[in-house]
Formats: sequence, structure tokens, C-alpha cells
Amino acid sequence: MPRRHPINSRQKGRRGATVDRRLRACPTSRPVPRTNVPLKSRILRQKLHVFPTSPPAHVHLCWDSGGGEMARISIGFLGLTELFISTMVHMLFGFYIFSTAVASDVSQVLTDCLRPNIFNLGAREEGGNDSKEKMAVLEGSPPPIVLVHGIFGFGKGRLGGLSYFAGAEKKDERVLVPDLGSLSSIHDRARELFYYLKGGKVDYGEEHSRKFGHSQFGRTYERGHYPSWGEHHPVHFVGHSAGVQVVRVLQQMLADKVFDLLRLRNSLLNFATFLIDNPNLHELPIGYQQAFNGFDTSEDWVLSITSLSGALNGTTRTYYDGMQPEDGRSMKSICLLQLCRLGVIVYDWLDITWLKNYYNFGFDHFQMAWRNSGITGLVDLILGNSGPFASGDWILPDLTIQGSINLNSGLQTFPNTFYFSYATRRTQKILGYTVPSSIWGIHPMLFIRVLQMCQWRFPTSASPPYKGYRDEDWEHNDGALNTISMTHPRLPVEHPSFYVVDDSECHPLQPGIWYYKIMEADHIFFIVNRERAGVQFDVLYDGIFQRCRKHVFRSSKTLIPNESSQ
Repeated sequence: MPRRHPINSRQKGRRGATVDRRLRACPTSRPVPRTNVPLKSRILRQKLHVFPTSPPAHVHLCWDSGGGEMARISIGFLGLTELFISTMVHMLFGFYIFSTAVASDVSQVLTDCLRPNIFNLGAREEGGNDSKEKMAVLEGSPPPIVLVHGIFGFGKGRLGGLSYFAGAEKKDERVLVPDLGSLSSIHDRARELFYYLKGGKVDYGEEHSRKFGHSQFGRTYERGHYPSWGEHHPVHFVGHSAGVQVVRVLQQMLADKVFDLLRLRNSLLNFATFLIDNPNLHELPIGYQQAFNGFDTSEDWVLSITSLSGALNGTTRTYYDGMQPEDGRSMKSICLLQLCRLGVIVYDWLDITWLKNYYNFGFDHFQMAWRNSGITGLVDLILGNSGPFASGDWILPDLTIQGSINLNSGLQTFPNTFYFSYATRRTQKILGYTVPSSIWGIHPMLFIRVLQMCQWRFPTSASPPYKGYRDEDWEHNDGALNTISMTHPRLPVEHPSFYVVDDSECHPLQPGIWYYKIMEADHIFFIVNRERAGVQFDVLYDGIFQRCRKHVFRSSKTLIPNESSQ
């Protein structure tokens, strides 16, 4: 029998040696066992990278671990690239807004300085008191329309002469634009909104303040902007984005009767007075007390609520920006929101007066300024040991799907209030896939966000936020919120609603029902820059204001079952 010689390096060639090199690179690998396969077949199989038999399991593991490592590195690199791009886009947009406001103010100052003072010295005296003169104080009827801004928003008096609602407030003489915390929690903003209208020192609530570690009291409004606000002098609210949830929480606070057991226990005299003032105690809930001390409030203080791209059921955008899908409360270690957190902490800690008068994130009641916290306080804030981001008392946890469900579980649709909603989207279905519906029609800051939200998939490692959750239901979006979230309150219980195709179909309007439309627009289409929306801007706001003035009236109590509370 002629002796068979083993394959030498020349016979293997470059292709045949590839398998051996890969096997030698793996510390746990073993050489492929020889078989009785003819020499030519073995050479051919090695050139084609085919094993004579199935490769051992440890060979597969070695190859998979190498490929998996490369995949993780690639995903990590893409994630960092995405984070960098998102950060730059947001910073440029913020700088654009800020510089626009500054340029407008500088231009106004120069114009005033160069303009001849034909009335001589009188102008300076009148201008010296302009903080009081310019404060809008409304009384009587018709009911004012209150425009409530969303996240990162601002009211009248911030950012100079820039208008968050792009000048829509000029369409009616009785319009108020309150300045609330741009990043503070829904609860804190609702309390601020009440005192902005009614007047007094902002009270965030004793129990709430103790729980989240901030001062109970905030700024003082010497006089409210609508002091006569009450059941017989209600208001219309228009909320953009998170602003509509602020209004809904406020209305629920106005309706709720909160019991403060500690206050009654502190004094028998107070308890006796309470019994005298409430002779029919057996007919009242146990422990009766108003949510706003000194004010006999009710849900009828609100005549109508209009939601404009409103965050009624949360958004999947929060998870892209850094909120953990597992709980909807905590943040990822590396994300856009972490960068935002550090920026806000430094901004508030420096406490530059003129800068905070120009724009404020709304965390003054946390006393984060260097005068109060010092260097050690700054370290604690950055490490996440104190402050709003550590306690969770800020707006992003309220905008996750889980946070919105928790918030909505205590909110009702009241039978004597009118509700309207304008949902927006910039997506469409093509061959079964959801994609952006336009390139030029979407703001540059939002295009990538629209595309990302179309592809959102809830992690399989996390429990779905609610029973029956489906990713495809949340694909349509406007770059910040999902369209399904903006139509009407759906979670945890769906509230009464009516989809409006033609306005004439819903007249006469009925309270206790959410009338909603779906419009082609991105999230900031109807704010900040009026020119972007063009004629649609006037059509939208004229329609809202005319409806408030001509079609929404409360003649008597309307008894409609509240389906949302079932």
C-alpha cells in the first residue's frame, strides 16, 4: 500500500489555510479530525471552507463570540454617533431660539434709543413701573383663553419678545400666556398655574414637597392675572404638548377634596370648628378639605380644554432620549437626557440672575443655586444624590407611557366641560412600513426623530407598559409624540371621544366628550415660527378662538355619565 502523506502548506494554498488559522486563533480549538476522505476531496473542501463533518461546538462558539463582539462595538459606535448628532441638533436649535430672542431685544433697544423723544422726559417715568403696567389682569366676562406651553417652553415675559405660540395670543384681547417651569413636573406646574391666575404664594403641597425634597412654597403673585376666576367665571385652556396634561391635573385638583389628617389632629379646636362648619358630616367623604387652602374650588372652574399635539398618553420618544423602558422613571447611564441633566444643574447652580430672568427651567424651589448648596451640593446634584432628577420630580417621567398611565389613573373627563384635541403626524404607510410622509415639510430637528419613532420596538426584556400593547399602534408620530397618544385619553381607561371629519357634524357641541382631529404637521408646526405654518396657522387658531367665543357655553348643569371613571 502506498503511504499517504499529510497535506503540506503548498497543497493547502491560501484558502485552505484560512480554516487552520481561525482554529489556531481560538485558544480552545482542536484540529479537525482526519477522515478517510480521498486527498483531492479534502483539498477541495478546504479550499471551499467546508468541513468534512460538522465542526465541533467549540468552533461555532469561538466564531460567534468574535462576531458578537464586533456587532456590539458597531452598535455602540452607532449609538454614540446618534447621541452626538442629536445633541448637536438640539444645541443648535436652542442656540437659534436664544439668539433670535436676544437679537430681537437688542434691535428693539437700539430702535428705542435712536427714536426721537418728542414727549421729552415723561417717557422715562412711565417706563419705570412697567413691570406692573404690563401685567395683564383680567376681570369679568367673556372667559379668558389661557395658552399653556409644553416642555422646554416659556410664557410671556421670557426670552424677551419671543412668543412660544408665535403670536397667536394677539388674535383675541382676553388671552393669557403663563410662564411655568419648562422642565418641572406636571404636578408642580399645575400648582403654579393656579396661583398665576388666582394670585398668592405658590403652594406645592406639604406632603408632595416632603416626599420629593423641595420647598413647599414658590414665587408670589401679588395679584392674580384673573382674580375673579371661579365657577361663575370659568376659563378656556389651550395646552400644547405636555401643557394639556398640566391643565387636566389642575382641573382634577380643583375637583378633588383632599383630606389632611395631621392638620385636624393638631388641634381639637380646629376639629370642633370643622364639625360646626359641616353639620351634615355623615353625607361628606371622610376628611373633607379643599386642595387649595382658602379657595372653594370645583371642576366647573374650567369651561373647556383644547389639546394641541397633546401628550395625553405618553410618548415612546422618552425611551429614545434616555428613559428606561423597564420602569419609565429612571435614566440610562449614557443618553441625551443625562447631558440635559448636567446642563440644567450647572445652569441653576450658577444662578446668574439676568440669565434666569431670561429663561428658567423652573427648579427654584429645589434651591440648587450655589448660595444655598455650595460645592458639595453641586457634587451631590451631579452624582444624582439630590435634586429633581434624583427624586424623579421633573417632567420626563410623567411623559413615559408608564408615567402617563399612572397620572391618568387619577384624572377624569368631567361631564360639564368641553374637550377638543388636535393630533398631529408626519408619517405614512408605504408597502406596510411606516415612514416619514415628507422631507421638506418636517423641521430639520425632527426628521431623524420621526424616522426613529417609526421604528420603535419595545424591548422584549421589559414588560409591556399595558395589556394589549402593540408596537405598530405607536408608529405614527410627529417627531415628539405618537399620534395615538394625542387624540384623547386612552390609558388606562378610554374616555368618550368623537373623531371629527366635518365640523358641522358635531354641532351642537356636547360636554364630556373628546372631539378630535388628525392633522398633517410636525410637533412644532404651530408654535414659535408662524411662517412655517402659513395660512394653516391662522385657520387653526382662529377656529379655536371662535369656538371658545361662539359655540362653547354652559347654560346649566349637564348630567352625562362619566364613562372615564368606570
